[in-house]
Amino acid sequence: MKLKYLILGLLLSVGFMSFAQTNSKEVLFTIDGKPYYTDEFIRVYNKNLDLVKDESQKDLNQYLDLFVGYKLKVTKANKLGLNDGSQYQSELKSYRMQLAKTYTTDSKVTKELVDEGYKRLQKEVNASHILILVDENAAPADTLIAYKKALAIRERITKGEDFGTVAQEVSQDPSAKENKGNLGYFTSFRMVYAFENGAYKTPVGIVSMPVRTRFGYHLIKVNDIRDNRGDVLVAHIMILKQKDGVDVPEAKATIEDINKKLQQGEKFEELAKQFSEDKSSASKGGVLNRFGSGQLSSEEFENQAFALTKENPISKPFETQFGWHIVKLLDKFPIKSYDDSRVELENKISKDDRSRLITNSLTEKLRKKYPIKRDTKLYNSLVKLVTNDFYESKWTLPADAKKYSATLFTVGTKNLTGTNFLDYVYSQQKSGIAIKPLDKLLDKLYENFTDDQRNQYNNDNLENEFPEFSAVMDEYRDGLLLFDLMDKEIWQRSKNDSVGLKAFYETQKDKHQWKTRVISEVYSSTKLETMKKVLAMVKKNQTPKEIRDKFNTTEVVNVMCYEGVYEEGADALPKGTKMELGISEITNKGDYYFITKVTKVLPAGPKTIEECRGKLVNDYQQYLEQNWVSELKKEFAVKINQDVFEKVKKQIKK
Repeated sequence: MKLKYLILGLLLSVGFMSFAQTNSKEVLFTIDGKPYYTDEFIRVYNKNLDLVKDESQKDLNQYLDLFVGYKLKVTKANKLGLNDGSQYQSELKSYRMQLAKTYTTDSKVTKELVDEGYKRLQKEVNASHILILVDENAAPADTLIAYKKALAIRERITKGEDFGTVAQEVSQDPSAKENKGNLGYFTSFRMVYAFENGAYKTPVGIVSMPVRTRFGYHLIKVNDIRDNRGDVLVAHIMILKQKDGVDVPEAKATIEDINKKLQQGEKFEELAKQFSEDKSSASKGGVLNRFGSGQLSSEEFENQAFALTKENPISKPFETQFGWHIVKLLDKFPIKSYDDSRVELENKISKDDRSRLITNSLTEKLRKKYPIKRDTKLYNSLVKLVTNDFYESKWTLPADAKKYSATLFTVGTKNLTGTNFLDYVYSQQKSGIAIKPLDKLLDKLYENFTDDQRNQYNNDNLENEFPEFSAVMDEYRDGLLLFDLMDKEIWQRSKNDSVGLKAFYETQKDKHQWKTRVISEVYSSTKLETMKKVLAMVKKNQTPKEIRDKFNTTEVVNVMCYEGVYEEGADALPKGTKMELGISEITNKGDYYFITKVTKVLPAGPKTIEECRGKLVNDYQQYLEQNWVSELKKEFAVKINQDVFEKVKKQIKK
């Protein structure tokens, strides 16, 4: 699914700043009589111009051909009825909801929250808490009981009892039994917003007043505040503890051998390339992507990494849930600047409790934008229909509800009836609203209903109010159809059409060839005299284990050996390795000496379908698509207005 959105993003390259409307538009071309206009072509061309690396695609004639091909595919998708699919409709709706957020948020409040979040991000807070559970929609009486209980516990602590001991005794957070309520270090956006507020506003060593979150009441004690550690860049060597679900008993001994070689002055990067079992980083000398606190799944690894300094840049071997590691510090970075953090913080705000503040602010604006005049007489008659059964979720709609179908109020051009309101009241019985008496309950429900309708009307009207929103939705609608069509006609076919793939493979064999490969043992050491002795043992057909046992001790690792199948030119093979049976002489690269023993040679030749499947399927997809577009041009009548296209060329070149 992530691949789908990546591809759609590349297809559409949505960018509101690039949107530009022309004052007039003409029909540029038609497909089976359906017109496509110059304004869309010009907008899309200009928007994608900087993203196109192939200079031929910047040529307007070439780009028009691509654009027509794109619209032909969309036409085909509509003809096949893909636009009626439930999954398509669901994904289109989901995308519109995401896009609409840009137009239905309060930018001023959002900025204030970004500023606050960034300021808090400068620090990491270590806090403990005690939780007294109470439901978010609990009745006032139950809420008061929980609040008083929290106050009583706070009083015990302020009179001298140990916070951790009390947390173990009374906290309703199950983890408190083990951690005494200590949550460790965290920064902004790591906790629910109300809890974060309580933690950042409470001085070190002080116990807060009860803080209400959706979980209940919390007593928060701030133990420490430290500067945010920022990001760190490290390299590591990892030896897996398990392979294929089976423990590797020699993993610890291997990492200790590597550590000894480091102590002997051997280079970290070379050892990582030779021995690290983290395949994603080994070829890069063990270098990982930079990270900050909480970004990795191992806290132990993070702490080891952040503890390194320029004076002490390499850790001792340590264990995580993944394996044994040695880490080397490469660089440290302070936290990102405000400008670099802004977009990321906005995304986080949209996903946590802070978003309610933005929603509330927007609601106030919409109340002013869409004032409502209520039919008071109708409303009063509706209120009388609701009984106390509502509180027990037993209230039912009146049998004659249709007689209340007159307009209760209007939002913009949309009329909402008394029946609409009754349906809403009925739907809210299990929402947890327990306001009493009934008339106050109905007033609150009416307020919520009108706010919901204002928001809904505002959202539904975005295409009419914002032309750029409408354009982006049109592009996404087509792009989503195109993806589904490509998946059906090209991608799935290329994967499942074994006969067609095999026939295509027969025409492509010369493009999918193995170089000569060897099965070999490679020995390495920094000591030439040792390698001379190793060479003698290798020539006597002694095993890698016998050689390691001969030269390595519990204190010193003099020789390392790795075995495998290697293609000519592979990085793991010492430079100059001959692709033939036999034992090499001692070769040298940098501080290392190497011996290679080739036990089998696999000749150059074509790869099997399975050995080149990934590249082969990709080439087959391109082949199918090229032929498919040609077929579409035969299936649908395309007529290009050449005179109009010449005008477009002049307009774009200005």
